Amino acid sequence: MGVAIEVNGLTKSFGSARIWEDVSLTIPEGEVSVMLGPSGTGKSVFLKSLIGLLRPERGSIVIDGTDILECSAKELYEIRTLFGVLFQDGALFGSMNIYDNTAFPLREHTKKTESQIRDIVMEKLDLVGMPNDGYKFPGEISGGMRKRAGLARALVLDPQIILVDEPDSGLDPVRTAYLSQLLIDINAQIDATILIVTHNINVVRTVPDNIGMLYRKQLVMFGPREVLLTSDEPAVRQFLNGRRIGPIGMSEEKDQATAAAEQAAIAAGQADGGLDEVEGVPPQITASPGMPERRAVGRRQARVREILHSLPASAQAAILESFEESPYGATECVG
Repeated sequence: MGVAIEVNGLTKSFGSARIWEDVSLTIPEGEVSVMLGPSGTGKSVFLKSLIGLLRPERGSIVIDGTDILECSAKELYEIRTLFGVLFQDGALFGSMNIYDNTAFPLREHTKKTESQIRDIVMEKLDLVGMPNDGYKFPGEISGGMRKRAGLARALVLDPQIILVDEPDSGLDPVRTAYLSQLLIDINAQIDATILIVTHNINVVRTVPDNIGMLYRKQLVMFGPREVLLTSDEPAVRQFLNGRRIGPIGMSEEKDQATAAAEQAAIAAGQADGGLDEVEGVPPQITASPGMPERRAVGRRQARVREILHSLPASAQAAILESFEESPYGATECVG
C-alpha cells in the first residue's frame, strides 16, 4: 500500500509574493486525491514542495515518519525513492528512445542487470498501452503517448506515491479520459497513493477519492469526494460548475457590488455559461474489467460514514444515495 503524506502549517513565498500559507492536510495512504484551484494558485508549487524540489519557509511535510524539510540530504534521497512523478510535459529526454527513457531510473538508482531492467521496462510499457513503442523517440509520438511514456517511467521503481501534474494539459478530452482510467487502474493494481494536480473539472468530478482546493493563498477545503461535491462553500461550488458567478474573478476577489449584481442575475434566471450544475454525487470512475477492486473506495466511504452526521441534511441524502448506487457495494462502506 502507498504511504500517507502529512502536511502541517506549510507556507511558501517567492520573494515578497506569498503563494499560499498555513496549508495543513493529510493525503490518505493508498487513495487517489486531487488538488484543484484557479490558475496561479500554486498547485504545481505544492506538488514540487512535497518531493523537496522547492522549500517552503514554514511548516512540515512528514512522509513515512520523516519530515523532509528537516531531514538530511541522504534521508531526502531515500524518501524520494518512494515517489514516481509525471510532469506536465512528460519530461522525457529527447535524445533517448522511449525504452531508454523508461529504463533510466533503473539504471541510475539500482544495480539490476539489463535483462532484469528489460523485464521491468516492458511490463510498465505494456501497462500504459505502449508495448511496441519502445524504439520510438519522444519527438515522434503524440502528446498523449508522451504522457503515457512518462507514466511508465514514473512506475519503474514501484513507487508508493505517484504525483501527477496536470495530466490533461495538451490532451483532448478523449485522451484525458483514457489517462484518467489508467490512473484508476494503476491504483487498483498497486494501491499506491496518487495525488493529481489539475483544474480539469471533469477529472475532479469523476476520478479522485479525495478533493482539495487552493484559493486566495489558502487551502479552502480538503476531504472525501462526497463531501466536496456536495459542499455549499461558494468558491468550491463555483469552480466545480465552471461558472463566472461566484467569488472567483478573472484576477483578484470580486468586490461586493459585483457579487450582489451576480446574485441578482441568478435570481432573475440568467445563465452564466457554466457547466450543468452538479446534482448529488456524480459517479466515480471504476477500475476496468479484470482489475482488482479498489480498496481505496471502501476506506474512503468508511471515513465518510464516520462524519456523515456532521454534514447538512441535503448532503447526507445525496451521499447515502451515491453509496447505494456504488458498484463496490454497501458492505465495503461499513466503518
